[in-house]
Amino acid sequence: MTSHQGALARRLGTFDAVAIGLGSMMGAGIFAAFAPAAVSAGAGLLIGLAIAGIVAYCNATASAQLAAQYPTSGGTYVYGRERLGEWPGFFAGWSFVIGKTASAAAMAITFAAYAAPSGWEKPVGVLAVLAVGAVNYVGVTRTAGATKVLAGVVLVVLAFVVVLGLTTGHPRSGALTEGLLEHGWYGILQAAALLFFAFAGYARIATMGEEVREPQRTIPRAVLIALAIVLVVYAAVALTTLLVIGPERLASSIAPLSDVVTAGGSFWASPIVRVGAAAATLGSLLSITAGIGRTTLAMARHEDLPRWLSAVHDRYRVPHRAEMLLAVVVCVLVLTTDLRGALGFSSFGVLLYYFVANAAAFTQTPDHRRYPKALQILGALGCVALAGSLPPPSIAAGLIVLAVGIGYRLVRQRLRTDGAGPRA
Repeated sequence: MTSHQGALARRLGTFDAVAIGLGSMMGAGIFAAFAPAAVSAGAGLLIGLAIAGIVAYCNATASAQLAAQYPTSGGTYVYGRERLGEWPGFFAGWSFVIGKTASAAAMAITFAAYAAPSGWEKPVGVLAVLAVGAVNYVGVTRTAGATKVLAGVVLVVLAFVVVLGLTTGHPRSGALTEGLLEHGWYGILQAAALLFFAFAGYARIATMGEEVREPQRTIPRAVLIALAIVLVVYAAVALTTLLVIGPERLASSIAPLSDVVTAGGSFWASPIVRVGAAAATLGSLLSITAGIGRTTLAMARHEDLPRWLSAVHDRYRVPHRAEMLLAVVVCVLVLTTDLRGALGFSSFGVLLYYFVANAAAFTQTPDHRRYPKALQILGALGCVALAGSLPPPSIAAGLIVLAVGIGYRLVRQRLRTDGAGPRA
């Protein structure tokens, strides 16, 4: 049975929200994005990481400030509608859905790369998507519980990589400055855009505004706590990776964190890292798909997507039709795309989403303001700069899919207008 306008249940506390944010961020990014970033910037990826972190912080403050005022499902789709109008809201929501759908595909592809036997990556990736879809279908509290376990496993494994790499991997301090600016600022910005993929999961907390207890207090706190933890972890892992294997080897590595632990001869540790990578990507896939479902729910409630996607299951209190459709689309992407394409396309969509978030937060009145307007200006400019520095194919694909969404909404509005007109 279904309820089309049912409310979601408020079951999550601060610890649950932080765990979901950590699970969303510490997934494919930490295990997959460093190597492409090294290709773009070499050791300059450290500067790129700092830039991505600054933009992420600005975006996080905007999201937290908005979520405190509008504690409902939908994230920046809702904020954009409320603060800027229907079209900016749609632009944000559609950018989020397409960007995060590509992100979910990247998670599944990376999971399979670490967990599947050679030649079985595609089927295993599809099975992972279907399994995660089943968990999300039966309720958000189960999603939160599973994500907490996976996030804990990942933190332990990453700490293991850092300690083992620094103690046995013969780190070289000179690796941090070798060719630091060799690739120029364009390469550094491109690295930052690719690394931003690894930070974007904190929006997952804001999209769950309708399911969090005391959202005005819980959401801002959880967003900033999760981002702070991830910044520290990413910096430690990036420094360790560059010190132990250097920028050139990192750029050509398929599994860089595995290479870090084996650099000093600890080959026994590689399976542990692979298990951690699989857990990380599975946790991110779990949280991200749930977030897409909630944004889809909000858009369907306003008829920016088909109305039937607004159904909420009477028993499990989740947007089950949106979850099922998402699983089908992600499975198709896993079977037809590669990791690099999914990463670039995802970053493009999510950066546009946060551009709207910063613009919406900029318009908030003093009684709802928690952070200076300068952070929203910096965040908006950072989103534009990073999106524009992505590889041209990613930008082109993103613009095409955005145009498809805009075309759908224009047609929908035209049909609605014609249907409301006078009859002969």
